[in-house]
Amino acid sequence: MPRQLGELEDAVMTRVWEWNRPVTVREVLEDLQQERSIAYTTVMTVMDNLHQKGWVRREVEGRAYRYTAVSTRAAYAAALMNEAWSRSDNPAAALVAFFGMMSAEQREALRDAMRIVLPTLPEDGAAPGDEAVEAADDAEPESGR
Repeated sequence: MPRQLGELEDAVMTRVWEWNRPVTVREVLEDLQQERSIAYTTVMTVMDNLHQKGWVRREVEGRAYRYTAVSTRAAYAAALMNEAWSRSDNPAAALVAFFGMMSAEQREALRDAMRIVLPTLPEDGAAPGDEAVEAADDAEPESGR
C-alpha cells in the first residue's frame, strides 16, 4: 500500500498530475522556484525517488528524462483512505466518524459517487449507507470548518 507522500514529493507530484503530460526536472524546478528556493539536484533526486517508488515512469529524451504519473491523484487519495480504513479495529465506526468530518459538499460528492458505483439505486437516490451520511448531515458541525 502507498505511504503518504512527503511535502516536496507531493509538490512535485501535484505538478505532474496537474500538467497531465510528460515533464522534465527543469520544468518542475522552474515552477517550484516560483514558491521557494530549491536546487536542480534536489528536484532531480525527488523525481528519481518517485520513479524508484513507482509513482512515475520515465523515458529518456536527449540527455534528460521525461516523467509521467503512473496513476491519478484520485487513485492515490483512494489508496490512502483505504489503507487508513483497513487499519481500523472498527471500520464501521471509522466510517461514521469520517462522514461526520465531511463538509456538505463532500457528503454530496459521496452520494454522487455512490450513485455511480451502485447505478441501480432507488429513484429517491438513497444509497445503502446514506443513513450514516444523513446522520452526519444532522450532526453538530465540527469547529474550525
